Order: sequence, then C-alpha cells, then structure tokens
Amino acid sequence: MKKKITLPIQDEVISTLEAGDEVLLTGILYTGRDAAHKRMVETIKDNKPLPIDLRNQTIYYVGPCPAKPGEIIGSCGPTTSGRMDAYTPIILEQGLKGMIGKGERNKAVIDAIIKNKAVYFTAIGGAGALLADRVKKAEVIAYEDLGAEAIYKLYVEDFPAVVTIDAKGNNLYDTQKEKYKKILNQA
Repeated sequence: MKKKITLPIQDEVISTLEAGDEVLLTGILYTGRDAAHKRMVETIKDNKPLPIDLRNQTIYYVGPCPAKPGEIIGSCGPTTSGRMDAYTPIILEQGLKGMIGKGERNKAVIDAIIKNKAVYFTAIGGAGALLADRVKKAEVIAYEDLGAEAIYKLYVEDFPAVVTIDAKGNNLYDTQKEKYKKILNQA
C-alpha cells in the first residue's frame, strides 16, 4: 500500500518512513538542479536570504521541458541526484526535509540526511510525461535567468516516489544490491 503524504513534509511523517516505502506526494514541491543549488549555496555563504524558505520543503531535481499550449508543464522526469551532492549538505542545514531525484547519493549526503532527519525519494526516470500529469500548477519563482534550471513552485497531486534513503540512513540501493548478490551467488 502506498503512503499518502501531504507536503510540506513534517518530522512526524519522516520518522515513520522506511527505505522501500512507496509514497504519493500531494502539495508544494520546489524544483532545483545543479545551477540553482550552486546559486543557493553561494547565497548562503554570502549571508544573504534565499529566494525561498526551505524549512520542511522538498526539492525535486528536475529541469522541466517547456509546456505545450494548454499544458501546465512539459515533461518533468528526475535528473541524476549526484549532481547536487556537493551542495546538498549545506542545503539540508537550511531545513530542507525532502529531495526527489534518481540515482545514488554520496556518504556526505547520507550523513547529512541522518543529521537533519531528512529523506531522499526517487522517482522513475523516463516517465517524465506521466509525472507531468501529476503537476496541477507550476510557476517560476526564482532564478528565471536559468531557464529550465530556474526554481519552480509546483503543486502536485499523488506524485509517485519511493523512499530510497530514510532518516536513519537505510539505503535501498545498498540493501537491494546485497539482495541481488545473494540471488546471483545461488544461481
């Protein structure tokens, strides 16, 4: 059974999530890729205010395609999360609680997830057109000059994702690799 989660995500909800849980997210997501993350970290280091309050928010690592006439947003599949790893610990310290992307995260990010009681979700790569159907509102709210890498504020309904790294550091990538190694060794 998929867990329904209302965004912004709260600590009480995060504490119940375990790696492998399937979720449906409803509420506000912010988008941001490496260019936006770099700019946010520079802003933090310059002791200036960020364009959004990250407390309890979730960032979706996506650069949406332009919307066709009559659409809210174009295809919006996840990008590789590792591109944000250099910036993520600093961003998590600002109160960010959720991230959505695809692919593994480095040890510094996993340590920051545990320290900040956050969660890393993955969304299915290659399903950008289907994920776009879950976006009900979209607007650029910061760094418009970055084009598709600007920060968007999305309102999503039943956006599907999987808890990949939970707040305790349990990592679906690690557990599944071990599972399949055992299966291969038995063959």
